[in-house]
Amino acid sequence: MNKLFVICLLVTFSNVSFAKVIHKERSLYRNIIVEDNYNLRCLKFNVKTSKTNQSCLYIDDPQKLVFNYTKLLFSSLLLLDKAPESILIIGLGGGTMSNSLHQLYPQATIENIEIDPAVIKVARQYFGFFENDKITSKVQDGRIFVKRAAMKKQKYDWIILDAFNGDYIPEHLLTKEFLEETKSLLTKDGVLSANTFSVSDLYAHESATYKAVFGDFYNVRNQKNSNRIILTSNNSLPSGEIIIERVKKLSSSLTPFGVDIAKISSNMTSTKEEQDWSDNTKVLTDQFSPANLLNQ
Repeated sequence: MNKLFVICLLVTFSNVSFAKVIHKERSLYRNIIVEDNYNLRCLKFNVKTSKTNQSCLYIDDPQKLVFNYTKLLFSSLLLLDKAPESILIIGLGGGTMSNSLHQLYPQATIENIEIDPAVIKVARQYFGFFENDKITSKVQDGRIFVKRAAMKKQKYDWIILDAFNGDYIPEHLLTKEFLEETKSLLTKDGVLSANTFSVSDLYAHESATYKAVFGDFYNVRNQKNSNRIILTSNNSLPSGEIIIERVKKLSSSLTPFGVDIAKISSNMTSTKEEQDWSDNTKVLTDQFSPANLLNQ
């Protein structure tokens, strides 16, 4: 057989997707697709501009995390001086983060807030998302939940913002007013982590908005992709020495999840030492929040 022909065949088949759609539905907000591709199962949102992976798991090893951004979220533990007792997650996806945190901290209460009831149903049915007396899910817009929780003076040790509509973070979850309301839910030493991007036209505006509300924060990135985690605390940011000690304590417990916390900590940069946006960047507010425009 001609050698060039063989090479062409290999290139062709290497680009073929063997994904099989095992579930598809139109919810109130989006088209929801669940695909199996060999050992990988993924939840996808199909919207006008894109078809994006929202959550994935390894079918034969669901404990091991797939996405880099979910691994980066565990950098939040480096800012906590004790195990979190109360956790709030806004944006469920497949529920993998909730499941992982329950395995790590079975005594912690975990509240999952998701606007789309179909996503919760799919997470339960196809991604092993589970609830018990410690883990709950609630169908509600994240902004409404936060506002009502603030009125009730609820408090959380760790808040994770991970809501996407398929294109980007909903713009009402990006504003200074929303972040101020969310900050009011943190305990005295509480930590907030937000999953966002480092290659968006919104980058500078998001950064300026978080700094306006929380002061200096950590950017946590993986150089191989466009994800970043904005990581901040109600308390002052810990020193490098404290982070090193916490890395040592956490490493073994995070290994089963595929999380290399030492490597992740090396990709944390504080805005106190490294601010990569202009001081006069406009802060996002409820009156100025052109997220959809800026993200074209």
